[in-house]
Amino acid sequence: MTFDALGDGVTFLTEPMAEATEITGPVAAKLHVSSSTADADIFLVLRVFSPDMKEVVFQGALDPHTAIGQGWLRASHRKLDKKLSLPFRPYHSHDEKQPLTPGQTYELDIEIIPTCIVVPKGYRVALSVRGRDYVYPGGSGGKLSNMKNEFTGNGPFLHDDPRDRPLEIYGGQATIHLGGGRENFVLLPIIPARKAAPEKPKAAKPVKRASKKKRR
Repeated sequence: MTFDALGDGVTFLTEPMAEATEITGPVAAKLHVSSSTADADIFLVLRVFSPDMKEVVFQGALDPHTAIGQGWLRASHRKLDKKLSLPFRPYHSHDEKQPLTPGQTYELDIEIIPTCIVVPKGYRVALSVRGRDYVYPGGSGGKLSNMKNEFTGNGPFLHDDPRDRPLEIYGGQATIHLGGGRENFVLLPIIPARKAAPEKPKAAKPVKRASKKKRR
């Protein structure tokens, strides 16, 4: 699957939840990606959609339209610290830059910030893989007078400085490689539903015995 490396990317959806499902804890994704250039920025957005495909968002620290989870990785910083990484928390060393060879596939492990939500029955969970910051599709969340950026799903924090993302390096095409023995996945912390406690047997009521009157 190929998309504009500075664009909205692709979104993967689950089937509707068969029952209410709790997702609580850290989240991580593994993707196999190639780029037409020497680097790529990957933006992941964990999302929830209602049965009529309206996105469920929440009030964040500032932004009123916040998705349930986000993660980011610059592909040239994909190197992992093997001692500190866990299956649900990849730990990147950030001690060297590893440029990409255009067209070559690389394995990327990307942390998504921990989340906590009960997804209702019939709703869907989604993962968007993007080349730019998440944008809430339902319109603006306004802005604060002392901040430059409008709230579009990330508060005032955006990755759009052309000095950091020059077109010649980040303006190409990115491809997610599926199949061929490559394992792409999202690791979700599903909390099992609690089983109803069995009802305690009711104590039998004591039988009152008729008292015998003493004869005088």
